[in-house]
Amino acid sequence: MSKIRSSKFIAVLVAIVFLAIGLFAGRAIFKPADLPPALPPTFFQQADGGTGNWTQKGVFSGTIHEVKNGQVIQDAVRKAVPGDLIRVWPGTYNETVYIDKDNITIQGVIVKGEWPVLDGKKVLNDGFLYSGNGMVIENFVIKDYKGNGIMGQAGNNFIIRNNRVHDAGVYGIFPEYGTNGLVERNVLSGIEDAAIYMGMCDNIDVRYNYVYESVAGIEIENCRHALVEYNYCFNNTGGILAFITPGLPIKTCYDVIIRNNYVFENNHPNFGAEGSIVASLPSGTGIIVMAADEVVIENNIIAGNKNLGIAITDFSFGANMRSDPDSDPNPDRLVILDNLMYDNGLDPSTEEIRTLMSTGVIKRAPDIAVVGNGSGSCILNKGAYQTYGLDNWGQCQIASTASVKTYMLSEPVPPRDVTLEEKGKMTYYGVCSGCHSYSVRMVGPPTQVIQALYKGNPQGIADYIANPARKREDYPEMPPQNYLSEETRLAVAEYMLTVDK
Repeated sequence: MSKIRSSKFIAVLVAIVFLAIGLFAGRAIFKPADLPPALPPTFFQQADGGTGNWTQKGVFSGTIHEVKNGQVIQDAVRKAVPGDLIRVWPGTYNETVYIDKDNITIQGVIVKGEWPVLDGKKVLNDGFLYSGNGMVIENFVIKDYKGNGIMGQAGNNFIIRNNRVHDAGVYGIFPEYGTNGLVERNVLSGIEDAAIYMGMCDNIDVRYNYVYESVAGIEIENCRHALVEYNYCFNNTGGILAFITPGLPIKTCYDVIIRNNYVFENNHPNFGAEGSIVASLPSGTGIIVMAADEVVIENNIIAGNKNLGIAITDFSFGANMRSDPDSDPNPDRLVILDNLMYDNGLDPSTEEIRTLMSTGVIKRAPDIAVVGNGSGSCILNKGAYQTYGLDNWGQCQIASTASVKTYMLSEPVPPRDVTLEEKGKMTYYGVCSGCHSYSVRMVGPPTQVIQALYKGNPQGIADYIANPARKREDYPEMPPQNYLSEETRLAVAEYMLTVDK
């Protein structure tokens, strides 16, 4: 028996030795750089009859551009043509990457836990800026920028996923004026406005993101057909927001589903730029709906938010909100279905709620509060919550939005073919309006003020865009937008002087 055991032991030992030799030889022959890259979709489609899963459509046939530590990502962008893949290896890259081409994928390569890092050193404005259609940006650490981690400028068919964005300025991930997009599995923190800010977008999914220690966790602003689900929003000033900002070219926000999110202890002090809309956001609010219509709030866990669990309001909620005749200020046709809510409102900061408590009208802050006007809304199982202002709300006749798997489109949106004049307009909507509303103070002064200062002088605006200097102490310094071409800067300046609402 001992000989048999010895023979088996020797056989196993020999097998292990050969396995080790094989692995060593394999590693020697197949180095990481020689392994086939993970090929992303050049564009995407819905699979399995509407399950919400997305798969590759078409076969990758482009060129792969490799960027190693010490090289410049923008150099690879210049060489790339539509359909190409840029693979960025671990290292630190101090640059702004601007992509104005269609169907470009920029993919970070993660090796033994080491990521490629874009570091703005608190000097550069933006990490990634794209204006092309069919963009994919994934697997990057983006930190210490002054403006935005990732900003999209009117690009359609975008995917932004698996990124870690920290202390990246005003907005962490900011697609604006785009259609058919996906933002998923990103981790963001330390953003002074919104960590994920979907501005004037249509047909978008925002899911599986981890957002914390920012002023606003996730904002759906002037968007239509938006699905926000499976996100973890923790320790922000406000968790998830759906709202209308007046004075922007898109005047509505509707058909938004906020479901299956964990919205927990969003009690972080507000550190938004003085005078901006989010600077007036009261700390301790889980979900806020302001003036948006047809918003469904379903199956979320909303807990530990000291001000309110859910706040629903008209334009009276936000500071510096001027009227816009083309925007309805009231939230209409909202739907609140089953949500788990507890330990909200333990230390309310909303003035109206505090007044009601001090006068004895209500004994404690409610889970859900409605302030202002609105019509056609409903709630399921109203008795499960402490509420205020829902007297005219009906009983919902639906119990679930499970039939909605995604709001992304089954086919890509065609690329835009624009004239220079149209490019100026798109740049204004996609870049400028993120900080400059027509009549409302945001991060920067209203467009009306800029028009008065530069009347008849578009070249002055164009020059300032490229090389700004701080003129007023009550506004933050504008970062340079000198990545824009000279003709684009002049086109957007000329358009800015013609905007009238």
